Amino acid sequence: MADNIPTMYTCRETAKAAKVAEHYVRQLVKDNRIVHVRCGNRRLINFEKFVEFLNTGDQEAQPEPEYGKIRKLS
Repeated sequence: MADNIPTMYTCRETAKAAKVAEHYVRQLVKDNRIVHVRCGNRRLINFEKFVEFLNTGDQEAQPEPEYGKIRKLS
C-alpha cells in the first residue's frame, strides 16, 4: 500500500535531488507548471511528476508574443 504514496519534497529538496537551481523550481511552482500542493507556507512537489516534467518538457506550447502588432484589448 505504501507504493501508492508519492514522494513529496520542498522546493529546496527537489532542487537538490534533481540537481537544478532552486530558483528554477520556485518559478515553475509560481507559474503552476508542475504538480505541487500547498502545506502551510510550504509548497510540496511531487518528485516523480517533476522528473517526468524535466524529461518531457512543457506540454503546453507557449505562444510567441506578437511584438509591433496592434492587438485587441478585452
